Order: sequence, then structure tokens, then C-alpha cells
Amino acid sequence: MSEYKILYESHDELGPLIVLDSKTTRTLSFGDNDEQSKLLKLQPHIPQHTYVQAMLLVLLFLNPKRVLILGLGGGGLIHALKHFDAGIKMTAVELRQPVIDIAKRYFQLPVGKKLAIEHSDAAIFLASGQHKKVDVIFADIYSAQGVDQNQLSDPFIADAAAMLKAEGVLVLNCWKEHSQDRELRARLKQHFAQVSGCLTGAGNWVIFATKRDQQMTHSGLKSKAQQLSQQLDFPLEKLLTRFDVWD
Repeated sequence: MSEYKILYESHDELGPLIVLDSKTTRTLSFGDNDEQSKLLKLQPHIPQHTYVQAMLLVLLFLNPKRVLILGLGGGGLIHALKHFDAGIKMTAVELRQPVIDIAKRYFQLPVGKKLAIEHSDAAIFLASGQHKKVDVIFADIYSAQGVDQNQLSDPFIADAAAMLKAEGVLVLNCWKEHSQDRELRARLKQHFAQVSGCLTGAGNWVIFATKRDQQMTHSGLKSKAQQLSQQLDFPLEKLLTRFDVWD
């Protein structure tokens, strides 16, 4: 990352927090060779990581009014969702207070009446059941060591299902190795009618667990993806070819 300069660096009980800056982008890192978030400074609504783009495929199936984002990072999902529909009510839950501070200071986090930030452990927040039911839950809880195993556990999945509306969707960002995890699929099927996935090509496996079966045809999804690509300002067609029901 020699083209980057260190804009900010600190350390908390969970490890380092580094903000790297280049001419066009800004990156949040939790350690060496780690990219938690990457922002295109002049167009912050365009996600720079394919897994974030893949998570937004959920918009093919519903137009959410209220969403819950577990794991804030630099706020890439928030920027994209706000660009898609400025009326969406969003709650973001983040364990590390410095991450919240960094997102506000360095990543143009669009703070306003439509966005609530909760400094909390995501699993505890879900288990409390205090939040209003939402249309979509995005779970993207990572450290420098990888995915937080809590977001793959049965209590987490069950609590997420309970917080979703009848047509709701749980979107989980995982590693490609999880696409072979039949126990994880079985846990999801206990609480959701249909489970689909998208292998991003960049090492991530994004899971979409829906409370009700989605009627999907290739031609219908392709047409929707073309329209959604224009709304989001980046192409979805390639990701759509990697999206399918997880059998």
C-alpha cells in the first residue's frame, strides 16, 4: 500500500485502527494487509469491495423502509442505501466506539434523522429484541482475523429472524469456504423459507435468507438488475450470474 499515506492510527483493546488515504480513496484497516472499508472519496455511494456490492442484490427483491446494519466499518452500505433511497431508516450497530468516530470523521458518514448509530455488541443488541422489526438485516461483522463466528451461530440467526418483518431478508457476509458448510445452511433453514448465495469471486460468500420463498426467474432478475444498476450507479449483472438458491 505504498501509494497510501497514514491519515490516522490508534489502538484499542481489540487491536489497531488505521485510516489510509490516497488521491482517490480512503481505507479503514484493522491490521497489516487488511481492508475493512474502502471509500471512493468523490463518489462514496459506489462500494469499492465486491462483497458490499453483492449484499445490495437484496434490493432486487424488496424496497426496504427500515434496515439494520450490524458492523459499521466505514459506512459503505449506508452510503449506497442512502443514494438508492434517502428515505430508508437505518440503524447501524458497532462494537468499537473508535470505529464510529472514524466513520464520522474520515468516511463522510451521512449522519441525520434517518440514521441511528448504536454502540453495542451486535449479538446482544439482537438478543434484546428492543428494536422495531426491519425489512433487511445486513450482518458484516469482521475483525482482522476474519468473520465473527457469532453471526453464524443459531442464537444470532434465530434472533435476526425474530427481528425481521414477514417479508424480511437476512444478508450475511461470509467467506467462500462457508458455501460448503451444510450445518450453517441447516441452521438457516430452521428459521428461513429460502436461502440463496452469491460467490463474489473475491473470496466472499454472501448469503440471503428470506422469510418467504422468492419467485425468481433469470430473465426477471436480469431486467431488475439492469434497472437497479442504474439506481446504484454500478453494474450488478456479473454478480447476478454468481447468485443462486443454496441447495
